[in-house]
Amino acid sequence: MTPFIRLHPNDDVLIARTQLVSGSLVDGIPIKGLIPAGHKIAAHAIAPGAPVRRYNQVIGFASKPIGAGEHIHSHNLDMGPDKGDFARDYAFGADLKPEPARREATFMGFKRADGRVATRNYIGILSSVNCSATAARAIADHFSRQNHPAALADFPNVDGVVALTHGTGCGMDSDGLGLQILQRTLTGYATHANFAAVLVVGLGCESNQINAWLANGSLREGDTLRTFSIQDTGGTAKTVAKGIALIKDMLPQANAVRREPCSAAHITIGLQCGGSDGYSGISANPALGAAVDLLVAHGGSAILSETPEIYGAEHLLTRRAVNRAVGEKLIERIKWWEHYTQINDGEMNNNPSPGNKAGGLTTILEKSLGAVAKGGTSNLQAVYEYAEKVTTHGFVYMDTPGYDPVSATGQVAGGANLICFTTGRGSAYGCAPAPSLKLATNSVLWRRQEDDMDLNCGEIIDGSSTIAEMGQRIFELVLATASGAKSKSELHGYGQNEFVPWQVGAVM
Repeated sequence: MTPFIRLHPNDDVLIARTQLVSGSLVDGIPIKGLIPAGHKIAAHAIAPGAPVRRYNQVIGFASKPIGAGEHIHSHNLDMGPDKGDFARDYAFGADLKPEPARREATFMGFKRADGRVATRNYIGILSSVNCSATAARAIADHFSRQNHPAALADFPNVDGVVALTHGTGCGMDSDGLGLQILQRTLTGYATHANFAAVLVVGLGCESNQINAWLANGSLREGDTLRTFSIQDTGGTAKTVAKGIALIKDMLPQANAVRREPCSAAHITIGLQCGGSDGYSGISANPALGAAVDLLVAHGGSAILSETPEIYGAEHLLTRRAVNRAVGEKLIERIKWWEHYTQINDGEMNNNPSPGNKAGGLTTILEKSLGAVAKGGTSNLQAVYEYAEKVTTHGFVYMDTPGYDPVSATGQVAGGANLICFTTGRGSAYGCAPAPSLKLATNSVLWRRQEDDMDLNCGEIIDGSSTIAEMGQRIFELVLATASGAKSKSELHGYGQNEFVPWQVGAVM
């Protein structure tokens, strides 16, 4: 096995498989200096201002002369004087391909009365505002299997009672975009298939009035959706007692379900990557993309997101758009983000993070090109705004921030009943009520943090597995997890604190 990876014949860089020391030869080129694993090596001399390619795509421009065998990173590679504002050919629909032959697979899911299919069976407690978060958590704590093992002993088919609280709901424009997004998010969770029933706890005087939210979301109270507020109930202690009583009333019906064979077409995966490294776009992300292609062939759906982290690679998605309108909607969201960051004194190329850079990534262009690999090669069927209900089957896009908890919250609100999360640095994450699978990009991470990882895609880097083989393993793991197998994050109890709706606009 070579000590480097060449991704494309036209690339200006090679990727180090292991740490390389000065004087060692790579593809006949003597290494100059120390180059960490996952970082880039100049395949030839590069002049100042010249574009640098990886994946046969521009990842930045040389900020100084670069000699063959030198380390290419933030000291000699940047976005260029125009901040990466170079022409990209959107070529709407140019890479469309025939729809794959339909394949069939099943998993053991929960069928809801209205036709929805769940991968988990929780009761959820939502807060309308931050002021009711403490009460909501206290209600859920009463049913914690860790603190009160007997509380759910008679309800083995209920996965748990979880409180999903947040830090907003007031101090915002009652007619503004921020409140619209919050209500859309809460509506998505209140109607999520993985919740058998939902309890909403409010304060009473907040901007996010429960009755207005229910009306805007076309929701009605009933046996599986109950709401009340602290002020109407008479304080915190009475609120907690009332909430506990209501959950107890919900439990028998929630428990009266059984897993049964369901088509894989009912699986919707939210695609996430966090703590990315130089291997993410080589191992875990394309392997997840291969699994996405398999899921789409089986009639299922996958949601790619994190708009600031596809920036510079959006042209690879527009080329797969099923029509021009879908492609143009994606570009509209890119332009919205350019404006949004500008008015907030930021810019789109604020990535990668310090951890990303330590792992070998240098510019947002490089990070984005690796990130879009999670989406496989299937046609792009639709583009959704944050937390919109996903109604189109196949591969779709949802506009979200790049911050993982916020992004995944939007995906789950849109209907994702499972999350696949790739990481090279070791992100810790879970996402109630949807199970989250963690895919390691390299074997060093796997050995160090196997406690948190569900699959080692580093075998691709090691040469012991291929992208296609790993994609098949991910697909099989998805089916097993959707059938009830616990993910590592579920075993650790992750999920309640990671509910983070996107907060847009002024806090007043």
